[in-house]
Amino acid sequence: MSSSSRKAPRRCSWCGEAPDYQAYHDVEWGFPVDDDRRLFEKLSLEGFQSGLSWLTILRKRENFRKAFVDFDFDRIARWNERSVLRLLGDAGIVRHRGKIEAVLANARLARELREECGSLGAFFWSFEPDDAERPTRFDEASLMDRSQTVESKAMAKALKRRGFRFVGPTTSYAFMQSMGIVNDHSEDCDTRKKVALARKNFRRPQR
Repeated sequence: MSSSSRKAPRRCSWCGEAPDYQAYHDVEWGFPVDDDRRLFEKLSLEGFQSGLSWLTILRKRENFRKAFVDFDFDRIARWNERSVLRLLGDAGIVRHRGKIEAVLANARLARELREECGSLGAFFWSFEPDDAERPTRFDEASLMDRSQTVESKAMAKALKRRGFRFVGPTTSYAFMQSMGIVNDHSEDCDTRKKVALARKNFRRPQR
């Protein structure tokens, strides 16, 4: 079969035609994650995305990883005001003092959370909704209307109670979608079944 006659993959409409979005959608968004550093990265980048497009953050992600030492929160937890000033001078990332300071503060709290729960993964996956409580429709219209849930509100509340910043219910839900706690690929998206299988075979971290 020639490349010109191959059927184009069906994707969620939000990723559009941007190659960056399509690659992220096809191999990352919605696939389950339990690695603590990757979880801290995702949570931090969702915070940076607040008020901006995700594509902006995605295209700067490698710069963010370099600036924040691959989101090693044990190292970031030791940073100080000089580190903030250094990051504010880095044109490769989003230079927002409040968001940068939030990453440093959240890194310290992430260490405490790991001590409390055994891992960040164990904490975050404890907010996975029961399948019986999930929506029955996953068409584009239904997904567009869903920006936060009971579980994302509970997660945001638990994080804020511990002092985390830039973790409101909408940000928390976007984080849940990204890390695979929920599968919000649309019903007609080819990746939905792949994510469903990955979630089925995924071993949830326990406290």
